[in-house]
Amino acid sequence: MTRSPGWHNSSPLDAGTSSRSLEVTTRESPPDSVAPVVWFTGLSGSGKSTIASRVCVELERRGIEVEYIDGDALREVFPQTGFTRAEREEHLRRTGYMASRLAAHGVTVVASFVSPYRESRDFIRRLCPGFIEIHVATPLEECERRDVKGLYARARRGEIRNFTGFDDPYEPPENPELTLDTRALSVDQCVAQVLERLGRQLG
Repeated sequence: MTRSPGWHNSSPLDAGTSSRSLEVTTRESPPDSVAPVVWFTGLSGSGKSTIASRVCVELERRGIEVEYIDGDALREVFPQTGFTRAEREEHLRRTGYMASRLAAHGVTVVASFVSPYRESRDFIRRLCPGFIEIHVATPLEECERRDVKGLYARARRGEIRNFTGFDDPYEPPENPELTLDTRALSVDQCVAQVLERLGRQLG
């Protein structure tokens, strides 16, 4: 079930910010029999889950079989999953394998995870021929300003350890298929760009 987004749909988050263009990198298309795996990565509060859930809704509306995997929701199912680098790597590799099996059977996968390490994301790319990496590149200061879940405030107080962007690094993608800057783009604009990029593989 797709979760309801909490981000408004018609205008950029910061109306005072000038418009920015999206950075798009085209990669070779996968075999027709393999469904895409659309992997959203970015800091907590970047807007990736909001965009991902909206993309899912639109794909379902178009009659495409799609599975949405959300990092927070998956951790609720497996609450003992830790936040050390080794634990994150293991968690993401298992998720990537699950995504690859769904895609192999024709199910389009939309996944939203902080997934801070390039090594993990590259591992998942190797598993999934239809991998589309989408970097929601909202800067740390903007994510902290929003702080929808109060996590940044808790990290500042030292209540959370291994928090990405503070005492644990975020390694941004070097060559993602799509980069979104949510300071300048509305949810609708982001979703439209994702669907345009995805359309090349959905046919």
